[in-house]
Amino acid sequence: MFLIFDTETTGLPKKWKAPISDTDNWPRCIQIAWQLHDEMGKLIEHHDFLIKPEGFNIPYDAEQIHGISTQLANENGIRLAEGLKLFNKVLSKTKFVVGQNVKFDLNIMGCEFFRLGIATELNNLPVLDTCTEKTALLCQIPGGRGGRFKLPTLTELYQKLFKNPFDEAHNATADVEATTRCFLELIRLKQFSFSELQVNDNYFEEFTSKNPDSIQLIGLKHKNLKKESKKLKEKKNRSLSQDIQKGRPDKANLNDVPFTHLHNHSQFSILQSKSSVTGLVNAAIKNKMPAVALTDIGNMMGAFLFVKEILNHNKEAETPLKPIVGCEFNVCGNHLDKKTKDNGYQIVLLAKNKNGYHNLAKMSSIAYIDGFYYVPRIDKNIIKKHKEDIIVLSGNIYGEVPSKILNIGESQAEDALLWWKEEFGNDFYLELNDHQQENEQHVNEIIINFSKKHDVKLVATNNTFYLEKEDSTAHDILLCVKDGEKKDTPIGRGRGFRYGLPNEEYYFKSQEEMKELFQHVPESITNIQEIVDKVEIYKLAREVLLPKFDIPKKFISDLDKKDGGKRGENAYLKHITYEGSKKRYPEITEEIRERIDFELMIIENTGYPGYFLIVEDFIKEARKMDVSVGPGRGSAAGSVVAYCLEITNIDPLKYNLLFERFLNPDRVSLPDIDIDFDDEGRQKVIDY
Repeated sequence: MFLIFDTETTGLPKKWKAPISDTDNWPRCIQIAWQLHDEMGKLIEHHDFLIKPEGFNIPYDAEQIHGISTQLANENGIRLAEGLKLFNKVLSKTKFVVGQNVKFDLNIMGCEFFRLGIATELNNLPVLDTCTEKTALLCQIPGGRGGRFKLPTLTELYQKLFKNPFDEAHNATADVEATTRCFLELIRLKQFSFSELQVNDNYFEEFTSKNPDSIQLIGLKHKNLKKESKKLKEKKNRSLSQDIQKGRPDKANLNDVPFTHLHNHSQFSILQSKSSVTGLVNAAIKNKMPAVALTDIGNMMGAFLFVKEILNHNKEAETPLKPIVGCEFNVCGNHLDKKTKDNGYQIVLLAKNKNGYHNLAKMSSIAYIDGFYYVPRIDKNIIKKHKEDIIVLSGNIYGEVPSKILNIGESQAEDALLWWKEEFGNDFYLELNDHQQENEQHVNEIIINFSKKHDVKLVATNNTFYLEKEDSTAHDILLCVKDGEKKDTPIGRGRGFRYGLPNEEYYFKSQEEMKELFQHVPESITNIQEIVDKVEIYKLAREVLLPKFDIPKKFISDLDKKDGGKRGENAYLKHITYEGSKKRYPEITEEIRERIDFELMIIENTGYPGYFLIVEDFIKEARKMDVSVGPGRGSAAGSVVAYCLEITNIDPLKYNLLFERFLNPDRVSLPDIDIDFDDEGRQKVIDY
């Protein structure tokens, strides 16, 4: 007996190799269908049913694939325990379980049996799969791993075997019927071996005599689940729309309410945004906004320029513009786990003040240094550690709450919301986006309900990637450059598609446009000013900060601790310079002494003794590690101090080289010493 079965689920697992006991990993089964056939291909029985989603919702994205809504499953489904009992009964009759890429379905159903503690023989039965290297060779579709042919989808296999398309994919009953036809046809074509089928030598002759022609469909009628779900949704929406219309406020109420864009990307979101920092600031000024935020993806590289541009504008502006520094972080389960790909959820964090900025900078550094795996990542433990003076926005449809609404379930999304609320209290806001996308409308509806239920305030954003609507094509080309794709490749998911934004709405919209979009949720506009008022204006520009160099105790000056001076560093630099001069020059002439003292005076006046001590230290260490060090090049070769410290190996006095080209008392700037290390040893020096 052959049991051919298929399931429809709430989505995909995070870890494909996880055991069936990992109930948080494996999605839920919401439809199962099967056909039981004897060894000659004769149909013995068939069955299919929906399963009531008990304790979970069917996510939006899953519904878009198979058409089964939570409402439809609740109204037409049976309880899971009843379904498993029926499935166990048919399992007791079969010799094999069969399916297309059936390991996924085995794990789904195995996990459901585990959840309810029901014993089953499901994962003990021998398996026959129609998606194997053998069927890949039969179909010969390029694009597999290692130059091999790719494993065929059910649609591709069906097309190859029967020369006509299979259109009803992602309906379990239709998938089972198509899989059954493919499976029996593969037996007829002897694509399975005697040992795989556990049959005698004359089995194929007998099977072919019973099935001389191409296997045909048995002619089951399949209910269009998408249409059924749509009918129920339309009925529900009619009553909801009437309530919304009644409660919709007059849009004139928002005329005097200022709007600020809180979710914007600049060119520092590398190859993902077309907006320049200057352009972003000018757009906010042009639209007379009280503030503007910069929330680049994973990094803070644009923050300094962003704040500097705005503060320069404010020097002469009648109405100052407030800079809000933020970052859109990829928040994963464990930022140190580099075995499983987990890009995490995109969460927007905003700094309230300078301390908040420092916390953002720390998290960004951790994301790149410790958490980088495909993308820079942090996790919730890092956020808890550095959450002081931070405001959180829930993010776009890739944020944790919206993404779980779309892909996992509303209850899990609600749990995520409660974590953020518990950690950040009134500094956590739910973000609404409206780019005229159906999935966003679905998310917004649920988020608005969450907002009322849990008393979390809403804010409207537009997640901008370019400044003007007409820039959308140029931005799309930028995304093609990033991924090495052609502009003509259609946007979508999976093989033959590329990433791209779905429309032209991701631009820096005016205050009026944003108020028009969110007039039915006026609080999402009015709440923005609350965030703006929480943010302080602060400078990021400061004096050059060098690492503190540890000097011997006898050179330490107590006065330095009181006034922050560098007497100790200057004294120690002078000491090692004169010690080095004894090695470099047979005799310290008055000319040499004057030159050394002059250079040391300039170094002291400009405040850079620590710079020379640090460079001297790691060059000395490089030589100890047998790393080849260049003789020195550029203007640093004009310094006798650098020569005495063995930073360079060229005597500037011998070649009449000018120190002033390197460090000029009339134009103070940070010294720049060009140093060459050999390719193999360079990393040793960096590590040191």
